[in-house]
Amino acid sequence: MVVDDNALIREIVRTRFEAHGFAVCDAVDGAEAIKQAKTEAPDLIILDLSMPVMNGLEAARALKMLLPQVPLVMFTNTTVATMEREARAAGISAVVSKSESTDTLVLQAKALLL
Repeated sequence: MVVDDNALIREIVRTRFEAHGFAVCDAVDGAEAIKQAKTEAPDLIILDLSMPVMNGLEAARALKMLLPQVPLVMFTNTTVATMEREARAAGISAVVSKSESTDTLVLQAKALLL
């Protein structure tokens, strides 16, 4: 599942993951991600940090309670040490910068799913 309020980012990530054989669903914010996670049961969730309604950290906390075994990846423009510590405390398994290639994101996802 890809969760980002930017439709272009969702499409880019979806396309890249589908090219690697993943089935992908998406959501525009954390609240929608929680609703969809209940019915879609994703194997991995990629979250943006800054989103309206419910940001990535809030969503991560709720998703970890709902689906504790599902790895969460923060895919964000904000990659400072304090944010990474907060992300890890919220249940995020990995933080990937949006400035990196989407291949990096795919490799991180594959590593978490092994």
